[in-house]
Amino acid sequence: MATSPPYPTRPSAPPGGRPRHAHWWQKRWVRYGALITLLALSGLVILALVRRQTGTEGFLVGLGLAVLPVPLLIAAFRWLDRVEPGPWRNLLFAFAWGACAAALIAIVANSFATRWIATSTADPSGADTLGATVIAPIVEESAKAAAVLLVFLFRRRDFTGIVDGVVIAGVTATGFAFTENILYLGTAFGTDQMTGGQGIASVTAATFFVRVIMSPFAHPLFTVLTGIGFGVAALSGERQHLRRILLPLAGLLLAMGMHAFWNGSSTFGEYGFFAVYGAFMVPAFGLLTWLVVSTRQRELRTVRAELPAYAAAGWLTPAEPYALGSMRARRLAREYAHRHLGKQAARTVAQYEAYATSLAFLRHRGNRGRGGADFVVREQQLLHELWRRRETAQPALDHAARMTAPPLRVAAPPWPVHGQVYGVYGAPPHAVHPAQGRYAPPQGPYGGSYGSYGPYNPYRTQP
Repeated sequence: MATSPPYPTRPSAPPGGRPRHAHWWQKRWVRYGALITLLALSGLVILALVRRQTGTEGFLVGLGLAVLPVPLLIAAFRWLDRVEPGPWRNLLFAFAWGACAAALIAIVANSFATRWIATSTADPSGADTLGATVIAPIVEESAKAAAVLLVFLFRRRDFTGIVDGVVIAGVTATGFAFTENILYLGTAFGTDQMTGGQGIASVTAATFFVRVIMSPFAHPLFTVLTGIGFGVAALSGERQHLRRILLPLAGLLLAMGMHAFWNGSSTFGEYGFFAVYGAFMVPAFGLLTWLVVSTRQRELRTVRAELPAYAAAGWLTPAEPYALGSMRARRLAREYAHRHLGKQAARTVAQYEAYATSLAFLRHRGNRGRGGADFVVREQQLLHELWRRRETAQPALDHAARMTAPPLRVAAPPWPVHGQVYGVYGAPPHAVHPAQGRYAPPQGPYGGSYGSYGPYNPYRTQP
């Protein structure tokens, strides 16, 4: 198995050099401009299509109801991404792609396919059912998977594992479901306007209950399977080309199959929908939630396992691997910095935590022979970013480590302590929390004499 390069032992700047000349179409502002233009045009077209089908009043009602589950879903995926948070621009792109580009592709392709089936088969009445159970899952999951593929190809440094795939796929599907719910809820409102439906008996209320209350996670659940496939592919070695192709395809096929099964539940009898929901959708949601949360915990263990070597090499303090491997300690470090130095210091600590986590994951991949050709360059860049922020972040993380280290049962010595004489067997064991120990205040932006207490011992007690 390939081994990663040795740990750098002294601070150094990232390698320099003159930037390579790029053609005009390779420049960042050109690519961003083209992407924003594409998404904006898609948004305008989808807006016109939905408004034409629902009417202005129906569109506004659908918009107001469809937006309700969006903040909760985005917050859930952002929570999953807290160990190594990706940039907001990736999430913004994913949501915009799902709400605009993917929704437009789905509406146009599904309408065309349904009309073609109705005019070319002997059973036009079954065109809607066939379109919902066969055509829609293929078209919609492929359109949503395109966003995951684009981030995987062009934002490779931000796409390092299963959690990244789940987050990008889930946010894309949240955007898609948002636009689709506007269409369904707006259409239902229009139906109620024509038939006079009111209260809980209205079509709008029933549609809202099924799509927003019961199954807001449906589209994210399907597309997350595609994201898991891309995430496992991201963990594969660069020479495992077949694995990196087949795993995303397998995830996409599973997403299509689950989507088709869910759409076809209405054809399974009067209670088919509720049977599929209770016996299949809810357990699948619980299983995938457990998988993602356990993966998140495994990422924290990776941070605690990989960073001590950098502490031994002098880049980190001995306390930092422990603190960076605990979400509670990270939060306490940001709060400590904010309380003493303000919002900017808390932001600096958050950046430091993100860079340190990326460094741990990079070294973990390197130890497994999957570091890539730019391993050394990327490692030096991350170390340089840490070194720039160390004076603000390290004291805060040391403080958080002291506050969160578990208590240790320590037996008192058999000699007198603080003037009290114990028996021949000494004092009984007692628990001492690290916060009770004597620690000198850290040096630097927080004042005091940082580092004067020597190497960090999370179980250090009073002498």
